Amino acid sequence: MSRADRLMRLMDALRRLPAPVTASRLARETGVSNRQLYRDIATLRAGGALIDGEAGLGYALTEDPALPPQSFSRLEIEALLLAISGLHALGDETLSRAGEDALARIIATLPESQGRHAMHATMRLFRSSTERPAPQIDMDLIRRALWDEHSLLIDYLDLEERRSQREIWPLGLSYSDSSMMLLAHCRLRQDFRVFHIPRIQGMSRGEVSFRPRRVALLREYVSGRRATGPQSG
Repeated sequence: MSRADRLMRLMDALRRLPAPVTASRLARETGVSNRQLYRDIATLRAGGALIDGEAGLGYALTEDPALPPQSFSRLEIEALLLAISGLHALGDETLSRAGEDALARIIATLPESQGRHAMHATMRLFRSSTERPAPQIDMDLIRRALWDEHSLLIDYLDLEERRSQREIWPLGLSYSDSSMMLLAHCRLRQDFRVFHIPRIQGMSRGEVSFRPRRVALLREYVSGRRATGPQSG
């Protein structure tokens, strides 16, 4: 993890966790030693962040110069809280944590009265089905391949329990109440396929960049599949 990413994660933890937060807890959140954590706190303070507390007492972020003031209606605040809370049911813990960090960053910029609205939200989201188990593969690897427009090599078990190795060009992730799927252009089949994430048995980054073809491929997929629907891998 780069230094900039580590400091951003530390700021997110200070915004998200109930204050005061112990150095040990912050060190676990950012994956560093306590000694490095103290140095990172000093770096943030030097950059203008007002962080109260000290070793042995815990820390609290009281002023964050990196975030401009924002304003939302009470209903908009409730909508944001509902949307982020729904991420837990997707079974993607990294995505859920990213949503919580983003929400904490937003709330930290609100005026005091709106911050209280966020603390005392009246709406809750409940789902009848149980949360799906977390994927057994590295979802971050898929996301990076999507953003970078880079190929993936996957070991896939299809719906008929047949195993195959594929090189794919990942185009998009989709989530529903019952499934998590990856739309890709399969180089083996030379066509678009939808792969069920739980059926990907192994995965690694390929050697092929297909940039800047992702948008064009998505347009081709949409125009060609409106009538026939997607095909599974």
